This record gives sequence, structure tokens and C-alpha cells, in this order.
Amino acid sequence: MLVEGSGVINWFYTHESVWPALIIIFSSGVLAFCLNFSIFYVIHSTTAVTFNVAGNLKVAVAVLVSWLIFHNPISYMNAVGCAITLVGCTFYGYVRHMLSQQPPPPGTPRTPRTPRNRIELLPLVNDKLDGKV
Repeated sequence: MLVEGSGVINWFYTHESVWPALIIIFSSGVLAFCLNFSIFYVIHSTTAVTFNVAGNLKVAVAVLVSWLIFHNPISYMNAVGCAITLVGCTFYGYVRHMLSQQPPPPGTPRTPRTPRNRIELLPLVNDKLDGKV
């Protein structure tokens, strides 16, 4: 309103109902909030590295699906990059799985991301806030 005040006011006068536009704007804000909330939840539940690996996997899968469904041409370098990404993500998942199967060395402190039971997997707030509230 401050920058484009006259254009917004003219738009209000030229349209019969502003409710559809307001619903779209409000829905866009709610969806953006949900996206940010889900990103923070994923990073909280895993790690930032896992989140970035998942993002790279998403891009590679999007390129491959676009090639399969829409027959978009991809270059040799794109195909090699997708293959390297898929192999790297698979290897990362394998290594993470193997590390999760090993018991921690004696004397290793539990990190905030190490749940003590299944209930701790559910909330966003963990024991980092104990004694601060």
C-alpha cells in the first residue's frame, strides 16, 4: 500500500469483489508458512546435510521425470550429473544407515538429536529447552 497505493486503490474500484484476491493472498501466506515449518521440522528431525542431499535428489528426480514424461531433451552432462547425484544420494543413505546401526563408543554423550524413546520423535521442542521455560 505504501509503494503502490494508487494502483491498489484503482484495483479496488475496478473489481466488484476483492474476496477472491484476498483469499488467494491469504492462502499463499499460509502455504509459505507450512513450507517453512516443514523445512524447519525436517532439519530438526535429521540434519542440514540430509536436507541438502534430499534437495539435490529432488532436482535430479525432477530432471529425470521431465525427460521421461515430457520428453524434454537433456544433454550428456545433465545425464551424467543426474547419475552422479543419484549414486551420491544412495551412498549417503547407505553410510547413514550403517552408522545408525553401530552402537556409540562408550562415554559418548547423547546429542539433542538422539531420541531416548519414540515419544521424543514427535514434538518439535526437545530437551534443549529444559529449565529455560
